[in-house]
Amino acid sequence: MKNFKTIALALLVAFGTTVATAQNKKINVEKSKINWVGKKLTGEHSGTINFKEGTLVFQKNKLKGGSFTVDMNSINTTDLTGDYKKNLDGHLKADDFFGVEKHPTAKLDFKLISDNGDGTYNVTADLTIKGITKPITFVIAVKGNSAVAKLNVDRTKYDIKYKSKNFFENLGDNVINDEFELTVNLQF
Repeated sequence: MKNFKTIALALLVAFGTTVATAQNKKINVEKSKINWVGKKLTGEHSGTINFKEGTLVFQKNKLKGGSFTVDMNSINTTDLTGDYKKNLDGHLKADDFFGVEKHPTAKLDFKLISDNGDGTYNVTADLTIKGITKPITFVIAVKGNSAVAKLNVDRTKYDIKYKSKNFFENLGDNVINDEFELTVNLQF
């Protein structure tokens, strides 16, 4: 019985030490940015989306976790002006694309992280868009109080099929690529 108590106490101390060294760093939502690019056969469009909140988890200065919520109502096209911008912003928020009235946020939750030893980490995360959760993998580079990641997202996995050649025929040069690109710059 004495050995069991000693082992239990040692585990409790070890667990307590591990928990104590974990540090949650909230991102600065004003300074952190998400830039997007959506491509089609005849060109591309670009813009931004804002974070609602987010946290990176570190232990002994090594990335161990993260969780983020994105404000989908903040979708903003930056390569257009006037009515063209207004129309594209509205269409991206509509049910054909992100359906922000029903799904005002998107989420990203880190699940597996492997340290590459050079300030970069391979991450597998759950990405939730339009209430649909799918795994995604990417590399994130952490330096000081900032981090950068690039993600390629297949929109069709989240029921965004508008003008996808995989779901519609005879689109000609009106095809929109299934993948869109995100460049995420975090400040914390």
